[in-house]
Amino acid sequence: MAVDSLVLAFPPAAPGESLDYLAAKLSRYADAWDVAEDLRNGVEDIVVIDTRSAALYAAGHIPGALSFPHRLMEEATAARLDRQRVYVTYCDGIGCNGSTKGAYKLATLGFRVKELIGGLDFWRRDGHPVATGELPGSLRDQAAAEDCGCA
Repeated sequence: MAVDSLVLAFPPAAPGESLDYLAAKLSRYADAWDVAEDLRNGVEDIVVIDTRSAALYAAGHIPGALSFPHRLMEEATAARLDRQRVYVTYCDGIGCNGSTKGAYKLATLGFRVKELIGGLDFWRRDGHPVATGELPGSLRDQAAAEDCGCA
């Protein structure tokens, strides 16, 4: 007796459709490993933005991230940002939409944005360090966490 496939109950998209969808997905999201590698290597084309409150930022944030709570994002407060860079927003994790709200607001103001998949939760799960206090800190030239094999 043949077993019906739950995976194939909805047929996969044609390869071209998949390419378009996956390219669009990759243009909107970044993962913790890729962000950490860019921060370690001093890539200046990206800026990581912590969209949570200043108090949560001080309690623990991605080293090198700037504190810019999404609730404070508007034309005047975003004027200090460089429009040539790509901003990677994050919040606590998948149960929080602060990174989405921040990315949305920045995009509305004309900035190029991506969201960090899983936020600070996935960052920590992947074994990356966290900085504390009001200063951004840095990952520059620090040793990498154990390679996840995703790069």
